Amino acid sequence: MGEEHFLTRKIPFSLIFAKGKTWTSKEIVLRALPNRLSSSRFGFVVSRRVGKAVVRNRVKRRLREIIRQTPVRHGWDIILIARIPAAAAGFMDLNQSVRKLLVRAGLLAGENEGFSPGTN
Repeated sequence: MGEEHFLTRKIPFSLIFAKGKTWTSKEIVLRALPNRLSSSRFGFVVSRRVGKAVVRNRVKRRLREIIRQTPVRHGWDIILIARIPAAAAGFMDLNQSVRKLLVRAGLLAGENEGFSPGTN
């Protein structure tokens, strides 16, 4: 996944937080907003409450790998926000949590192409 697939600037983050739709689970919060581009972009937020730098970086690495392995629909800006239980969760638990959120949001490619995003 190239650099163009990551959200790194404050303005896109602010826009997604202001206008995006939110889905939550025990470990992760997913926020998404259509971006009208041919690819999806991803941002990751892991606050200091989750743990020290080693723990936060581990959670971010796991989330990036999960997104790399997961087929996501094109044309969305997606932010994954780690909650405190994410620090103690294993890779498979985080993977399952992210996939469930993507299915609920209608953003998982292939498995739910007819599914309308935002309906629960």
